[in-house]
Amino acid sequence: MPRPRSLTPGRISAAALTVIDRDGLAGLSMRTVAKELGLSTMALYRYVHDREELERLVVELVLGAVDIEPPSSDASWRERVEVMVRRLRDTVGAHPSVVPLTLTHRHRSPGVLRWSETVLAILTEAGFEGEQRVIALRCLLGYVIGAIQLEHLGPLSGEGTVAVAALPQDEFPYMAETARHARNVSADQEFLGGLAVLLRGLRA
Repeated sequence: MPRPRSLTPGRISAAALTVIDRDGLAGLSMRTVAKELGLSTMALYRYVHDREELERLVVELVLGAVDIEPPSSDASWRERVEVMVRRLRDTVGAHPSVVPLTLTHRHRSPGVLRWSETVLAILTEAGFEGEQRVIALRCLLGYVIGAIQLEHLGPLSGEGTVAVAALPQDEFPYMAETARHARNVSADQEFLGGLAVLLRGLRA
């Protein structure tokens, strides 16, 4: 039986992303996606082999939306890299539960490969070579992935900061004081401040 034309990879990936956004990554399965599409689980297997293929479709749906156009060459290399990193954060941060999948499937995703190619071109123009360039790219990817998870799973505005601020000062004087300051730091301040420190360190 031919496949219905209406059930495209785009529809399947959109349904899978809906499941992840609603139920978390643990909720993703062939059954839940089939239900989201109004199909039987066996019917979905005619289009997708397994959960791993579903994951790849979701990763490309999200990362394929990242703007990979090189920023203006009139800006400094740090400013250009910041633009690229902010684009990745804004796009992936809209679907934080997908972050672990971006690590697992990054080498198969045209979206993240194109993003990385643009960043590597900027770093190369700035004089980064060989192992230094490898480390620079990994640091940037590690920073944005970790920052997204911190922002959504352990935000400074959350209960964790309040709990740390209330710790006994005789045991945790620095933690308690730092947490009190942390309550005034916005998510953008945290992200961009950390990125600025990282970019200065890369050149050093």
